Amino acid sequence: MNKNEIIALKDEASNHLTNELLPFWTTRMKDEKNGGYITHFDKDGKDTGEDEKSLIAQTRCLYTISSAHRAGYGNGEYAELAKHGINFLIDKMWDNEHGGFYWMLDRKGNVKIDQKIIYGHSFAIYSLSEYTLATGDQRGVEYAEKVFDLIQKYCVDTMYGGYWEMFQRDWTLNGPGSAGGDRKTLDVHMHLMEAYTTLYECTGKELHRRKLLEDIDILNIRINHPKYKTGIPQFFKNWTIAPQIKFDIIWGWDRFSEEGEKGNATDNTCYGHNAEFAWLLIHALKILKIDPSTYSKTFKIIFDHTINNGIDYELGGVYVEGPHSGGVSDKEKEFWQQAEVLIGMLDGVLLFGDEKYWEAYKNVHRFVFDKVINKGVGEWYALLTRKGEPIWTHMGHSWKINYHTVRSMIQSIERLEVVLKKFD
Repeated sequence: MNKNEIIALKDEASNHLTNELLPFWTTRMKDEKNGGYITHFDKDGKDTGEDEKSLIAQTRCLYTISSAHRAGYGNGEYAELAKHGINFLIDKMWDNEHGGFYWMLDRKGNVKIDQKIIYGHSFAIYSLSEYTLATGDQRGVEYAEKVFDLIQKYCVDTMYGGYWEMFQRDWTLNGPGSAGGDRKTLDVHMHLMEAYTTLYECTGKELHRRKLLEDIDILNIRINHPKYKTGIPQFFKNWTIAPQIKFDIIWGWDRFSEEGEKGNATDNTCYGHNAEFAWLLIHALKILKIDPSTYSKTFKIIFDHTINNGIDYELGGVYVEGPHSGGVSDKEKEFWQQAEVLIGMLDGVLLFGDEKYWEAYKNVHRFVFDKVINKGVGEWYALLTRKGEPIWTHMGHSWKINYHTVRSMIQSIERLEVVLKKFD
């Protein structure tokens, strides 16, 4: 590894984060009229006027701004922007009768979809805890704990373990199939891990630690493939593998056929998810004060599977997905998978000191900066062809927001700085 090369890549990331990516959002996202954040932008960064505010987008924006403030960006100005977001969450999105947050509002704050979806609530815990860690405002952790308690009350499957995920407003479990009431997913359990990690970091409470450890066990024992350690997307209640279907309440799965089921419905794994799971688990273990090397075998299997199957060494970047045993079934490139693999590969470098992870990082970094970033606008294209030609050109909507892109840059810069210290 070359020190000057590392410095150049870190500087490129820092410049993008501070002069392009964060300004893209901080100059556009504040809804002065209605509260909360505006999240729908076209390829030129112009507000599309879409009349919705989703729980995912609002909480992810709150997390992004809070985490940037905690990492030292924004000269203190981001704290006020984060406060603006939490005010809307509590005043408009919180259900005062049944508890929890509504799934979808219009821009003015009127309820459009009142269901309680745990995917969104995981980000509520994550962002509200991060907000308190960043600002000291105790309202964040107060509501994070309220959500945590509701999840333990209504969502835990006490027979088979794990969590039910889709509910009516009053926390009645949804019906089966596309309503989602009979499914358990990798998505929700992974995001609960990151949420519980930040909640425990914020409170230090033993209950939060215990539930985090339980969720880590579920992910490792139930959800990840027993041999390849790759993530399996969907399960039935008893943890038998379920076909990966499209739910009525979706969170960005725009890429299904009209039939609502993937062609390789029981044998596909997502390279971005696998890398994201690995680095989030490494972070969780550090917060828990558990040596990450305890899971080093698992991390090596995941990282090696990613670089052997998920990296496009000819054209650059990360493929979408492929079979658990290896290979590629979808060669397009999604923005968030690039973001998560960047962090994962740097953790591979730090954990194992193997230059093959560094080469994979450089590959994805170059693809992102040459192809994925919308030059002159500042955000990343959502979906590209294998060659890096934009397919979806929007910069933001309810499911494609700043959480992956900003977090990727903040986390990558921090890791690159650690790598550089090894040269001192």
